[in-house]
Amino acid sequence: MPAYGLDDQGISTKAKIHWNLTTGPLVEEAIQRGEGKLAKNGPLVVKTGKHTGRSAKDKFIVKDSVSDGAVWFGKTNVPMSEEHFAALKDDFLAAVADKDELFVADLYGGSQPEHRVKVRVVNEYAWHNLFIRTMLVRPEAQDLPGFEPEYTIIDLPSFRADPERHGTRSETVIAVSLKEKMILIGGTEYGGEMKKSVFGLLNFLLPEKGIMPMHCSANIGKDGDTAVFFGLSGTGKTTLSADPNRTLIGDDEHGWSDEAVFNFEGGCYAKMIRLSEEAEPEIYGTTRKFGTILENVVMDPVTRELDLDDNSLAENSRGAYPIDYIPNTSDENLGPVPKTIVMLTADAFGVLPPIARLTPDQAMYHFLSGYTAKVAGTEIGVTEPEATFSTCFGAPFMPRHPTVYGNLLKERIAKGGVDVWLVNTGWTGGKYGVGNRMPIKATRALLNAALDGSLNDAEFRKDPNFGFEVPVAVPGVDTAILDPRGTWDDKDEYDRTAAKLVDLFNENFAQFAEHVDQGVRDAAPVKQTVGA
Repeated sequence: MPAYGLDDQGISTKAKIHWNLTTGPLVEEAIQRGEGKLAKNGPLVVKTGKHTGRSAKDKFIVKDSVSDGAVWFGKTNVPMSEEHFAALKDDFLAAVADKDELFVADLYGGSQPEHRVKVRVVNEYAWHNLFIRTMLVRPEAQDLPGFEPEYTIIDLPSFRADPERHGTRSETVIAVSLKEKMILIGGTEYGGEMKKSVFGLLNFLLPEKGIMPMHCSANIGKDGDTAVFFGLSGTGKTTLSADPNRTLIGDDEHGWSDEAVFNFEGGCYAKMIRLSEEAEPEIYGTTRKFGTILENVVMDPVTRELDLDDNSLAENSRGAYPIDYIPNTSDENLGPVPKTIVMLTADAFGVLPPIARLTPDQAMYHFLSGYTAKVAGTEIGVTEPEATFSTCFGAPFMPRHPTVYGNLLKERIAKGGVDVWLVNTGWTGGKYGVGNRMPIKATRALLNAALDGSLNDAEFRKDPNFGFEVPVAVPGVDTAILDPRGTWDDKDEYDRTAAKLVDLFNENFAQFAEHVDQGVRDAAPVKQTVGA
């Protein structure tokens, strides 16, 4: 128990407070309280109810003297008034005061000591406390008595917001006050809201220090060469960074300082649906470990066997586990500054090549675009591939204007002479429903050549639509796959689809055009005359 308690923060409660419990006691508490069950081999299995993912439309940032002019308010960063937050805070504190039990964890956001933030998390669920303790960086035991939080998260799934009183959209709320240094989460049992709230906080704080916050995975080669992998959900960010031949720094959130790439977290949060031991043995192994938390994974109630293929509870079933459950992870949770950047996209249109080399201007263009594509059937009404643009490969978590992060990236690429590659893990030989998913073996071979530097020695051609350089031949990779147009049976249909995708890129980038220099604007794709 720290000397600086909840009372010192103006938080009073009649609850029995469980301070900084470790994994074993938290698992015991979760089971005794009926919050979850143990599966065969030891993981804790929980259900998150109706919220099986983030409630993006229920997140708000308080507009006040700290955020006004610094936060890019709009569709993604929705403002909340100070008056509404004050009422919400009063009601949260009243709810906390009336609890019988609370679980409190003192943690760090960030592994590099000089750039981390101290976060206190107050939970009503034991498993939520275990989740956030798993996901953030855990202080050494000797550092806990003197811990004084800089920011506080209060997470109450049982709380119901009142849209009229609190200015919310629904009974669910994630409200961030940068001025009061407090995040209030209510009406959702999805654990990921806490993790992403800390990510958003670091994305606000670090750019002022000249540090690039990144929604990426990162690993290190045997020669000390760090690679970072940007990518939206489903593009392979976690899978491709968990490479047995490279040391894992982390799978989701990092900072890029002058000295290092450092993980914001102490755990990983991987998709579990249809996970196979053959394709992803390292991640699969975590489903057989005590201390792993499995969200919305189906389990036989008698045998306690897991069925990772069953999506009846959620398509977004997840596993949270300490990063050292993955073999060959970094002891320091950080590595040298990057030599290689990989931007991952799952192009369901089947237009983009499996790999392309980007200039710094092209890198900033594609970073600000943050392109991937939804496939037919993933959402009601989606019958054709649908482009998704999430700026900086993580728009929901970026409070500042995207060009703040884009300019930081461009400067660091130029300063460090970093190689940048765009990798398509999506479709080849046609769009989704016609073509096939890019072979993982080909992606791995291309990535290995990019990371060891040998790909730079290949012969390249210029892509007529996007202007980036595409290798003509790579040892161990079927040459035909490197030219996406050549893999289509109907070349005219490829040209029409490519023209459509170019238009979508240009329409999306219009919002950034006036905020970037001419070099970045010139990196935009150019629509070709179909049939020429």
